[in-house]
Amino acid sequence: MSFASFGDFLAMGSHGAYVWSAYGICLVILVLNVMLPLHARRRYLQDEARRLRREESR
Repeated sequence: MSFASFGDFLAMGSHGAYVWSAYGICLVILVLNVMLPLHARRRYLQDEARRLRREESR
């Protein structure tokens, strides 16, 4: 499938809104699949460090 112009490519034969929104949703999901575990790990490590400091001060 070839397109005459970049505008035609973006329009995707009048299916552009569906195609680009699907790509956008997939990109958001992929980014979340990377970022959420990293954030949870950082929070876990901070909580464990806080717990260890609390236990040491007893």
